[in-house]
Amino acid sequence: MSVRTRFAPSPTGHVHIGNMRAAIYNWLFARHHGGAFLLRVEDTDRERSTPEAIDTLLRAMEWLGLEADEAPLYQSTRMEAHLAAAERLMELGLAYRAEKGGAGSGECVLFRMPGRTISFEDAIKGTLTKAAENMEDFVIVRSNGTPVFHLANVLDDIEQGVTHVIRGDDHIENTYRHIALYEALGAELPVFGHLPMIVNGQGKPYSKRDGDAFVGDFRANGFLGDALFNYLVLLGWSPGDDREIMSRDEMVEAFVLEKCQSSAAQVDLKKLSWMNYEYILQLSDASFRSATREALSVAEIAATEEQLDAVIPLIRERVKTLTEIAPLCRFLLRDDYAYNEKAVAKKLLKEGVQETLAALRELLLEVSSFDAPTLNRLLHDYVERSGKGFGAVMPPLRICISGEQGGPDLCPVLEVLGRDEVIRRLDRAVEMFFD
Repeated sequence: MSVRTRFAPSPTGHVHIGNMRAAIYNWLFARHHGGAFLLRVEDTDRERSTPEAIDTLLRAMEWLGLEADEAPLYQSTRMEAHLAAAERLMELGLAYRAEKGGAGSGECVLFRMPGRTISFEDAIKGTLTKAAENMEDFVIVRSNGTPVFHLANVLDDIEQGVTHVIRGDDHIENTYRHIALYEALGAELPVFGHLPMIVNGQGKPYSKRDGDAFVGDFRANGFLGDALFNYLVLLGWSPGDDREIMSRDEMVEAFVLEKCQSSAAQVDLKKLSWMNYEYILQLSDASFRSATREALSVAEIAATEEQLDAVIPLIRERVKTLTEIAPLCRFLLRDDYAYNEKAVAKKLLKEGVQETLAALRELLLEVSSFDAPTLNRLLHDYVERSGKGFGAVMPPLRICISGEQGGPDLCPVLEVLGRDEVIRRLDRAVEMFFD
C-alpha cells in the first residue's frame, strides 16, 4: 500500500499551531514511508474562507517548508459530487430527508447510523469504542442544500485515496460517524491516528490568551520556520532518545506514529526560545547578514555594508529571535537611543559616578590606539588603580554610550563607535544627567 496522508484545514485567516502540528506529522509520516502528502483546502464556508485567509494558510506552509506532493484540492469544487453521494445514500435507504431544528426550518438530509457498536484501532490511542445507543443520526446536507463537513470530508478522503487520517483528538467523536459513512459508501477504511491536544500550563487548550498561538505570530516575533517546525514535532512525539535539535532528514527517518504520546502536550515557550536561539546560531553568515539587513530595513535603520561588517560580530551570538536584531544594533548605528530609566537610577545617578566618567573621558582621549584589546587593558588598569570595582565603572560608561546597562561586549563596542563618537556620547550623557 502506498501511503497517502493529507492536511485538510478550513482557512479562517489564522493558522493555529495545533493545526500546523497535524500538518507536520502528516508530512513526516508520508515522507517516512515514501508516500504522498496532500493538501485539501476545506473552503466551503465562503464567509470565512476568503482568498486572504487561504493565502495566509499557504504562506504559513511555505514558511515551514511543508510542500504538498500534488496540487491542492479545493473542497468547494466538489459540491456536486458531495450532493450526488447524498442522493445515492438516500436511494440505498442509508439516509433520509427530515426537518431538523423545529417547524419551518426546512428539510435536511440525515445519515442513518447503523445501530451497532463501532470500534476502531487508533494508531496512537489504541482501541476506541462507542456504543450504538450513544450515536444518533446526523445531518449530512443542510436545509439550504449545502453538504456538511462529515460527508464532504469522508468523500474527499476517498476521492484522494487517503490511507492515513492523522488529526487532532477533538475529531474522535467525528471518526465514529465517518467510519459509518465509509462503510455505507462501500469504501475501505483508512488508518486513523488522533493526536493529543496542545495545552497551556493549566492543562487547558492552548490559545492566544497564553501567548503566541498562530503561526503568523511566531514569524512576526522573530522565530525561524525551521525552529518552530522542530519544536512542534517534539510537542507530542519523541524519537525515543535525547535528541532535540534534529534535521528534517533525521525527523523523517525516526517518525513513527507509535512514538506519539496519547496524553496532552504542554507548550513550553522557554524551550522554543532556546531552540530558536540554537537555530539562529546555525544560520550561515550570509543568511544572518540577510536577516540583519531586513530587520534594520523594517526598523528604518540605515546601515552600509561596512557598518554591517563591524556590527554583526557584536550581536551574532546574542540574538535569540530576529526581532532582537534591530534593538541590539540601534545604538551602534544611530544616536537617538533612549536611556533605560531603571539602569540610569541604579548605576548612573550615584555618588562618584560623574568623577569616574570624567576620569574615563580623559583616558579615552589620551589612549594611543582605540582598539578593543587596548581599551580592555585601559579599563582594567583604571579599575585596579582606582579600587572602584568593575560594577562602578563599566555600567555607567555603557549606559552613556548605549542607554542600557547590558549589551554586547563593551570594548569591541567602543572600538566600533570610535573615539570621537564615544566622547560625544559621554559628554551628552553627562550634560543630560549631571549638569
